[in-house]
Amino acid sequence: MASTRVLLSDDHSFMRRGLRTILETTERYEICGEAGDGTQTLELATQLAPDILILDISMPPPNGLEVASQLRESLPKTKILIITMHDSEEMLRAAAAAGASGFLLKSDAEELLLLALQRLEENQCFVSPAFDPNLAKQLFG
Repeated sequence: MASTRVLLSDDHSFMRRGLRTILETTERYEICGEAGDGTQTLELATQLAPDILILDISMPPPNGLEVASQLRESLPKTKILIITMHDSEEMLRAAAAAGASGFLLKSDAEELLLLALQRLEENQCFVSPAFDPNLAKQLFG
């Protein structure tokens, strides 16, 4: 089975390690790199052209939303899964406007990360269940 290349981007190494641990439970995903800030994320994403970028919103500049906006132009085939502790509708709307393909709350990551990635691979969106599904469909298609 061909593996999906994933770039992890979060300013907390503990969070990246946790995501890596979840992804390593299956042979489906290959972690092609890790970044700890927005600048490094832009550099690595441009170099590696991952299939999926798991991207935190709150990072040293540029933040995750700015990174997502910039990568939409240069890497249109890379799916972006925003992962965040911010459970506000405002952040959900901002992520969709930035070009993200999904929005996963960190509190849901252990349980729903693999499902979120599967949906993105199937060219569907994924939004944590804490949000109104009608709003999610409206924002992410």
